[in-house]
Amino acid sequence: MEWRILLLALKGRDSAVIEQLLARAGHACLTCDSPAALARAGRQGAAIAVVTEESLLDADTTALDAWLGEQPSWSDFPFVLLATKRAGRRPRDALRMLEQLGNVVVLERPVHSETLASAVNSAMRGRSRQYEARRRLEDLQAAEGRLTSLNGSLETRIAERTEALSSANNQLMQEIAERERAQAALAQSQKMEAVGQLTGGIAHDFNNLLTVIFGNLELIRRRTGDDRTARLADFAQQAADRAAKLTHQLLAFSRTQNLTLKAVDLNALVMGMHDLLGRTIGPMVRIEMALDAGGPWAQADANQLELAILNLSINARDAMADGGVLTISTGRQVAQGIDLAPGDYAVISVRDNGSGIPPGLMAKVFEPFFTTKPIGKGTGLGLSQVYGIAQQSGGTVRLASVEGRGTTVEIWLPAAEATIAAPEQPFSAEADAEGPHQRILVVDDDEAVRRFIVECLQSLGYSVEEAADGEAGLRVLQRSPPDLMIVDYAMPGMTGVDVVLRAQAVAPGVPVILATGYADMEAVDRVMPTESVLRKPFRLAELGVAVRQALAPPTA
Repeated sequence: MEWRILLLALKGRDSAVIEQLLARAGHACLTCDSPAALARAGRQGAAIAVVTEESLLDADTTALDAWLGEQPSWSDFPFVLLATKRAGRRPRDALRMLEQLGNVVVLERPVHSETLASAVNSAMRGRSRQYEARRRLEDLQAAEGRLTSLNGSLETRIAERTEALSSANNQLMQEIAERERAQAALAQSQKMEAVGQLTGGIAHDFNNLLTVIFGNLELIRRRTGDDRTARLADFAQQAADRAAKLTHQLLAFSRTQNLTLKAVDLNALVMGMHDLLGRTIGPMVRIEMALDAGGPWAQADANQLELAILNLSINARDAMADGGVLTISTGRQVAQGIDLAPGDYAVISVRDNGSGIPPGLMAKVFEPFFTTKPIGKGTGLGLSQVYGIAQQSGGTVRLASVEGRGTTVEIWLPAAEATIAAPEQPFSAEADAEGPHQRILVVDDDEAVRRFIVECLQSLGYSVEEAADGEAGLRVLQRSPPDLMIVDYAMPGMTGVDVVLRAQAVAPGVPVILATGYADMEAVDRVMPTESVLRKPFRLAELGVAVRQALAPPTA
């Protein structure tokens, strides 16, 4: 339909003649009886229109004008107007009609068939070029559509790829940060372990010396009748007590002290310390308790945990020179970091609003003998001891501080089920009626310590034999089994644990007390119950109680 010719002419002779002329030129046409009919046919498709002038004069061309105004950008519909021959200028109405038609070729009648055919063919070629322009425009628009779609798809793919790369980069950065934290934690752990081994060895030697000092001072006091000598012994005893506390802190840091791990009610423990903390910290600091209503229980040594809380509270007080608030709280947490095994933990938190810790010192605060306090105000072992107690209990210590705003120290301990502790039965240090008839074998490579133990046992009424090493002790055991053995842990050649294992094979009924100032507690725990371990430095009364407990007949 795009190549048909529309004809608008008055019906009768004009339309028939024009149809014949067009047919002779090889063109079929559709004759319309009004401008409105021409517009309707044009909307359906046509190449050109042949119009007679008289068919437009005095006709309603509203529909035709509307159709021409609606043409797309590529279309300029061609008309061949067969005009009436006039003398002079055309009337104004005829000129306005030509202007409305736009793309028009005017032929005055009479017109030769060849002229009409030439004009029609020329108009058809012009229309053909319009159709070609339309096709190219449609191709261009299709290409633009495809390009727009491709750009949209490309932008989407770029956005998706960018998001994937960003996500991968974030994950990589997290893994790098996690690895750096793990490496830092490992390096800190190895550093603390090395320092711990050193301090543990020093504490062992100190404890041997203090054991001799303690024992001989007590023997002097028991045997002297001179008040001045007893008073001097008391002064020496006080100094020895301070030295024992120092070695105890060293052992706590090195994680080689003997801990009695039991289920501890943290709320009850903290509340029981309230008065002690108030007296220790003084009136300038207000103490606040924020205790978990669920009553968390932890697997810990209650005495050592109290000491740790006291050390942290004293540090907090010292950080609040002008007074402040000390908050002690309890709670429950689930381990999610790299420094703890997964599981449930009970947490004690000690928080102050004091001066805080400078960032450059955060990595050093747990090192033994490191302190920012003036000389004589602290040993630098308080936080080290807290760290050691937590580590040996299966937990850890976490520290957060903002300089100028305060510090929070959290002690994480393995959670425990609530229990009811049985009351302990007291023992007397003195030997019972069977004491003189009971024989004890003392095995220790340190002559001064060995002689002190022998003197103490003899003063308590026991019969004592001694051996300078494990082999000598086992020979005495094989020859004549004693009623009790007291064995030092750290001896050259054969440790106390080795002696205990061989003694149990030779004389399984002989009880053994293992005396230690420094020990691989895992090795000790495998062969010795907690009540059979005597920690150095010990006093005469402690030795007596341990011996009576070991010699006491088993209860039914």
